[in-house]
Amino acid sequence: MRGPLLPIVALLGFSVSALGQTKSSSETQTLQALLSEVRALRQELRVSLNRAQNTQILLARLQIQEGAITRAADRLNQARQKLSDTQLHQKELGLEQKQLEESSPATDPQEQSDLLDKINRVKSDLEVTAHLAHEQQTAEIQAEQHLREEQDKENALANQLDELMANMDNSSAKPGASRR
Repeated sequence: MRGPLLPIVALLGFSVSALGQTKSSSETQTLQALLSEVRALRQELRVSLNRAQNTQILLARLQIQEGAITRAADRLNQARQKLSDTQLHQKELGLEQKQLEESSPATDPQEQSDLLDKINRVKSDLEVTAHLAHEQQTAEIQAEQHLREEQDKENALANQLDELMANMDNSSAKPGASRR
């Protein structure tokens, strides 16, 4: 009796063993698929965090740059105001010189001397004011140039931020389509 029963038991044992291996192979494939998915998600998370950090850095730099632009604009406004004040003073001195030169000649030698001193003082002040106005025009031009440079830097940062956002939009559209 043992003889015919032994092959049947062995056959059943091999069948159960083979069934277990099939199940084990299926589980292995499932685990491998899950592991691959977890790795892909981890990689996407790293990329996403990197982009988020880059975005935060760009936003901070953009905010700092806006402060630099504000300061440059303030310097430009101050330079323009100083130049305007100097030009106004220059006109006032010119009018004063004209009035002094057109005033009736003094008959008294002391009055004549005082008038000439006033005219010479006004002429000297006009020369100083003209030199000052020239320096202030140069300062205004430099302030305008500095403001333009700061605005260009801000535009470059804004473009970098736009590119980063576009890359984020493009990459977020791709993974969803490839997983389905």
